[in-house]
This record gives sequence, structure tokens and C-alpha cells, in this order.
Amino acid sequence: MAPSPPDLVLLDAFGTLVAMDPPGPILHAELAAAGYDIDPHVVDEALRAEVAHYRARMHIAGDPAGLRALRAECGAVLAHALGPGAPPAPRATELLVASLRFRLHHDALGAMDALDAQGIRFGVVSNWDCALPDHLAALGVDDRFAVIAVSASVGAAKPDQAIFLSFMPPRRRGWRPPVRCTWATAWPRTTRGPVAPGCGPCCSTGQEMPPAGAPPGPR
Repeated sequence: MAPSPPDLVLLDAFGTLVAMDPPGPILHAELAAAGYDIDPHVVDEALRAEVAHYRARMHIAGDPAGLRALRAECGAVLAHALGPGAPPAPRATELLVASLRFRLHHDALGAMDALDAQGIRFGVVSNWDCALPDHLAALGVDDRFAVIAVSASVGAAKPDQAIFLSFMPPRRRGWRPPVRCTWATAWPRTTRGPVAPGCGPCCSTGQEMPPAGAPPGPR
């Protein structure tokens, strides 16, 4: 007998569902348009410094106030790394945010439509800041998910099981997971070990974890 399909498919966001246009050239153009002529290689290196800070501090951005604080920190890191001729930190923050442009992967809508056709619910579980629901809304897909769990808002990041358990009912005597889950991600190394009770094995989309110093991830 063929196994029953899962009741819920959990998708990673960045690299699986959502892609980012390369921010280096966009930021360079934004800087030039604002009157700051900075070498593209310097811009790329400054972005690497900024993303390292973002990844280390992403956990503070669980609400709008924390997101504003994190973006201000990242703008200050960027302005410092750009060196002489850089914009002031507040202006650097504005230009940085303007350079972060997200889009759906080319096969994302087709995959969601296929799951819908089978009556399978799906959700997003991602190491991201609290802006992820807004990005999904801007892409016109936020209302398609049964679950959107974001590490900065939950207070736990993958591979911690807590982020997966955050949207499940509290444990009680005799409690069993209410759904059979399958987890899909482009970065399988973020899901070492069991995901959560009731969640099946990780299904990689075939991409590799980006190396250290790779272009920025989620914002």
C-alpha cells in the first residue's frame, strides 16, 4: 500500500521558496544615484561585513522595534565598511534596505498549486527576521500558508525543534502530533537530526549550503 501523503508540508523560505536578486550591483547603483561613488568591489566587501553582523544579530528582530534596531546596526556596519566617502549610517540603512529585492523561485507557485490540488496544507518555517510575512505578502502568497514560523519571532532557530513545535498544540498526557509533516529545504544542514515529533525526514531541493562570505541571505 502506498504511504499516505503528509497533512502538512513545511517549506524553508530563503533558497527554497524565495530568492534574492544579487544585492551588490543594486546597492552600488543605489549609492551612485544618491551621489556616493564607491568601487563595486568595496561595496561587495562591505556587504559581506554587513551580512555577518546581520546573521549574528538577527535574533533581536522579532518585532518591528527590533527590526528597526537591527537595520540601524547593519546600516552602521555597512557605512563603516564602505570607508571614506560613505553615506552617514542612517542613509546607508535606507540604501541597504532598498537594495534587498526578493522574488519567488521560478517553480514555487507550481509546487504550491500541486500541493493545493492534492489537498495538502503547507507552511513556512525559516531562520529570518519578523519582516518575512511582509515579504511574502508583497509577493502575493502570504495567504496561502497554514503556518508561518519565523526564528526571530519564535525565539528559536533551526535546527532547534522549538521553532517547529511553536505552532503545534501544547504537550499533554497521551498527546500525539495532530499532523504528519514533511520538511523541505534547500539547506539540509540547517535541519540536523529529527525536525519535530510528527515531521518526516528533510527533503532537500538539491541546492548546497552557501559558503562563508556568500552574498546576503534573508532580511
